[in-house]
Amino acid sequence: MSQALVTQEITRTEVEDFLYYQARLLDDRHFEEWIECFTEDAEYWMPAWDDDGELTEDPQSEISLIYYPNRAGLEDRIFRIRTERSSATSLPDPRTGHNITNVEILERRENEVDIRFNWTNYYYRYETTDNYFGTTFATLDLSTGKPLFKKQRIILRNDFIHHIVDVYMV
Repeated sequence: MSQALVTQEITRTEVEDFLYYQARLLDDRHFEEWIECFTEDAEYWMPAWDDDGELTEDPQSEISLIYYPNRAGLEDRIFRIRTERSSATSLPDPRTGHNITNVEILERRENEVDIRFNWTNYYYRYETTDNYFGTTFATLDLSTGKPLFKKQRIILRNDFIHHIVDVYMV
């Protein structure tokens, strides 16, 4: 007897709720909970802008601002942040404020959905506030009954950044 796969449907409002939740986890520095928003094989990629003003296209052969081929890379990143083994982090802890807009569902497949959203993040440290902004393209896995990031491609739109960029800044 064969069992049919259950296809999960998700509304834009539910996608927004998930995005707001994971942004709040970053702002509240609940990084271990934030990691739980990703599948084990989740790719997390922020390509760099090349000298011609084009985004790099291959994280294996071109420069990236951040690239982790799976969740283990993100887990290592959080470990480094927590143990102060990060060149991007030091005391005092930075404060962030993420804002998410223009959420779109681009494509639906069985138990997956591709989305796009814009974001801004205010980053405060040492009496200075920096602003980062961009667009993220993501694939959400819906097979567990709750959305999880399966893939993220984060486009940082700032032309010049003052610091090493870390996961909580975007």
